[in-house]
Amino acid sequence: MSGYLYILQSETNGHYYVGSAIDPERRFSQHNANAVAATRNKGPWLRVALESFPSSVHAKKAEAFIKRQKSRRIIELVISGEFVWPDEFKR
Repeated sequence: MSGYLYILQSETNGHYYVGSAIDPERRFSQHNANAVAATRNKGPWLRVALESFPSSVHAKKAEAFIKRQKSRRIIELVISGEFVWPDEFKR
């Protein structure tokens, strides 16, 4: 089953949130319904990127990789489609 990495941007303050899910539409709805503690009361949210991976395990690893970078620039490269994923994430 494929997995997805998604990036949300807050319409309120412009901050990004990186996450992963098997069903990104359902997860996006949860974020905007304030059902996710990490994004509660920080929205509304726009989904600005969605990347598909072969499995949810790959998507979780990609999420962890992006979060470890702690870089707005890398997040913006993923959003623009210009980010070059390391070999371990090649799809």
